[in-house]
Amino acid sequence: MTVHILKMCVGVDDIAHLRRLQEARLAAATAAGEPARLRHLTRHRPRRAAEIVAAGSLYWIIRGYVRVRQRIIAIDNLENAPEGKRCALVLDPALVGTVWQPRRPHQGWRYLAPEDAPPDRSGADADSDLPPHLAATLYRLGVF
Repeated sequence: MTVHILKMCVGVDDIAHLRRLQEARLAAATAAGEPARLRHLTRHRPRRAAEIVAAGSLYWIIRGYVRVRQRIIAIDNLENAPEGKRCALVLDPALVGTVWQPRRPHQGWRYLAPEDAPPDRSGADADSDLPPHLAATLYRLGVF
């Protein structure tokens, strides 16, 4: 069975901003001679790691809505990290827009069952990033 992870994307305004931050992170890793792997560090390793790596994604909450996901391709343990023991979620760089789904803030990450995950957006609006107030209004009206 597949399971996903749900995480707040703090300090990020929209999908384009997340894309720029991740591209900069990959460029910095390459410049430092490290492998060009996009990683998100977390303190605790998911107990259901095998289910996540099988076909799971990291769903990002941006400004109160699940708006985008990234496929989790591996989960690494970092034993000698400067901050202590850590876990790295290795992400596919492709950002896949989802249907906006409202979510309340939380700390850390949460498991997300496949039936609770928002569907991917498709077609011409898959990569569009409307201003949050407009998208929220369209969402409430059932248009978006």
